[in-house]
Amino acid sequence: MKWFKRIIIALFSLTLLGVGAIAAAYFYVLPDLPDVTTLKTVKLQTPLRIYSADGKLISQFGEKRRIPVEYEQVPQQLINAVLDTEDARFFEHKGIDPIGIVRAAFILATTGKKSQGASTITQQVARGFFLSREKTYIRKIKEIFLALKIEKALNKEEILTLYLNRSFLGNRAYGVGAAAQVYYGKELAQLTLPEMAMIAGLPQAPSAANPIRNPVRAINRRNWVLSRMLEKNNITEQEYLAAIAAPITAEYHGAEVELYAPYISEMARDYLAEKYGEEEAYTGGYNVYTTIDSRLQQLAQQALRNNVYAYDERHGYRGPTKVLWQPAAALPANESIIEQLKQTQGFQGLEPAAVLKVGEQSAQVLTAEGQIITLEWQGLKWARKFISNSRQSRAPKAASEILNVGEQIWIRHAETWQLSQIPEVASAIVSLDPHNGAIKTLVGGYSFHTSQYNRVTQAKRQLGSNIKPFIYTAALEKGYTLATLINNAPINNADIRQGTAWRPKNSPDRYTGPTRLRVGLAQSINVMSVRTMRYVGLEETIDTLVRFGFDREDMPKNESLALGSPSVTPLQVVTAFSAFANGGYRVEPYYIDHIDNAYEQTIEQSNPTFACTPEIDDTPNDTLPALITATELTTSAETTNELSQAVSVNGCPIEARHAERIISEQTAFLITDALKSVIWGGGDWRKGTGWNGTAWRAARVVNRRDIAGKTGTTNESRDTWFSGFNPKLVTTVWVGFDDHSKELGRTAWNANGEKDQISGAEAGAKTAGPAWNEFMKNALANTPEEPSQPPKGIVSARIDLATGKLSRKTDHTSAFEYFVSGTEPTEMATEPQQQDDIFIDDAVEELFQ
Repeated sequence: MKWFKRIIIALFSLTLLGVGAIAAAYFYVLPDLPDVTTLKTVKLQTPLRIYSADGKLISQFGEKRRIPVEYEQVPQQLINAVLDTEDARFFEHKGIDPIGIVRAAFILATTGKKSQGASTITQQVARGFFLSREKTYIRKIKEIFLALKIEKALNKEEILTLYLNRSFLGNRAYGVGAAAQVYYGKELAQLTLPEMAMIAGLPQAPSAANPIRNPVRAINRRNWVLSRMLEKNNITEQEYLAAIAAPITAEYHGAEVELYAPYISEMARDYLAEKYGEEEAYTGGYNVYTTIDSRLQQLAQQALRNNVYAYDERHGYRGPTKVLWQPAAALPANESIIEQLKQTQGFQGLEPAAVLKVGEQSAQVLTAEGQIITLEWQGLKWARKFISNSRQSRAPKAASEILNVGEQIWIRHAETWQLSQIPEVASAIVSLDPHNGAIKTLVGGYSFHTSQYNRVTQAKRQLGSNIKPFIYTAALEKGYTLATLINNAPINNADIRQGTAWRPKNSPDRYTGPTRLRVGLAQSINVMSVRTMRYVGLEETIDTLVRFGFDREDMPKNESLALGSPSVTPLQVVTAFSAFANGGYRVEPYYIDHIDNAYEQTIEQSNPTFACTPEIDDTPNDTLPALITATELTTSAETTNELSQAVSVNGCPIEARHAERIISEQTAFLITDALKSVIWGGGDWRKGTGWNGTAWRAARVVNRRDIAGKTGTTNESRDTWFSGFNPKLVTTVWVGFDDHSKELGRTAWNANGEKDQISGAEAGAKTAGPAWNEFMKNALANTPEEPSQPPKGIVSARIDLATGKLSRKTDHTSAFEYFVSGTEPTEMATEPQQQDDIFIDDAVEELFQ
């Protein structure tokens, strides 16, 4: 019995020694053990995503792909596959698995190989969130104690959810939700059994068992997972045999960007980075929902590109991008050519191609994809040689005048394949809802690939004749009417504040004497704008422009202001024009509707300004909700819910912020009606008794009576504009060069006599107008026209077109005109007058600003 007592004493001593060692180890590592309760509020590193208003993914920022999922969203068979592979006794142990440890130690001792099951899922969570991956005994001791603490702080489902969302699974995918998307392009619920087994096998070897990089090892790992599931009776023999026979179907699926809108996504990224810091913005799982309408955005992008291509092509072909081989040299193998072409990335529909053969009026080219395409004459004949922005050579008659074998060129597919080139000219387009300032489209340039410069918000360019509606607005407020006669005659008394003898001229240089204000605005007559500003006064004019949202420091203190010398951004311009469309209010443009966190909770909500004034005088104060007064972008989620149940008066939400009224509803109506004449002209121009406005092409292309707009051109055609609207949508287009010193130039008739080019300088109607016309035609398609209704306080009277006085005539010498009540003429035109309205032919119109 003596030996038995010794054994008992030895075991007891070893037990005490073990307990003491454990206690000593615990107290030794205790100061270094983190607070595991932080796991309850842990923020998984989830990328930033930007969406359109209708939920289309625009962009994703962040190195890690992660799609957090709740426990209930994970298919049971995927859970089984993970547990059978990583920790079969997960729901039985308390954080560490003694049976698993003993089994692993025995296998290691007898075979020299490590076995699965040495670390529980809880231990892996402890290691993944709190510890490094160094292989030391101290780290293992910390891991064990942390696992025990985690089991007390969290339940099993919470621990497993953290593991499923945290594990790195290769190809920048973190968590099973991201892995399902990256490898299979699916939601978790759509995965098949072999796909779930494949994902379950990745945590221990995300690179070695990666189905994209190492398909052979991946299929062996998958089949081992399936064998574990069969062993644990989680699948049948039949399911097992079918699953191991399934082929590898994994392939890389990037972020499923549904709408390419890089300029707006960059704005949203900048906002988040500035507010939260770049690291938090990229990993915090924020989902930003912009105000962008995906359909309108695509239409705007296409209209801008088409217009830029049209400008670029009418100014001539600048030649190939490079020469791959000399025409006299032997033709290289297609594989060699393709290899060289692949060094140039295609974009915006442009594809690099090599010229293989040149015919009389055609050419054969090879693309980087190995496709051989024939460019017919229709796609080549535009390519007159570029000399300068104002000079082009004679039109080509043969393909050999344009191309040579061995040249690398750009091609694009319009109606047919055609020769193309990267445009050097720049452009921008922006649209917004005039009733609340929501930006519906924003295209900051031809290509974000070639330039990240956002011309909508960053480019300050001279406004040109787009300024004239605001000049005439100031005049109407001071007593002018649309029938007021302004002298369309040369100005000889120069403004001495210019510092030089500044004498503005019309374009074309023609003068008609006293002319009605409506005609002066519609035909963009320069000297009338200057005389109108003199009537208003320089300081008063600047005050008016500031009310519309332009910066006072950008306003020159001289008469060049009347012709658009201030430098402004397209966003400022479209916002200013919104006041005419919405009845006189200055809305605040905004592009973020709301921001959700990683758990789909709204943390920021837009608080836009509405272009309306609720009539609440007769409403008892105690029944009205408090007005929102915040001037920042965001409100709380509670406010969001209140806004969704907003009480409105005459369609104007009481709870909302209300835009500042900057001009009267009557003035907004009169300017809008005059801007319709920019497009529709006056009288009957078809019979030669009327006249065209500068934007007459918009009437033919868009063909709606509810549109209004204004062209704009600066000196030497460095900047061209078209801004216009209907009651629901306001759009501004700008075209110019980023280099302010470069002129847009002019084009000439084709040398072969074809009338597909209009001779003359680039101008608002010719250069920016086509993009506006194309966009608005498609944007407003299938939407009903909104007939114009004069507001209260507006009256109409028949006037004599030559004098602006009242008229009893009903022929082409008279017409009805709108007036603010009390400003209509009272004197009758007593004798026939020579009508000053003239018909402007198409060629001369192109010179208008």
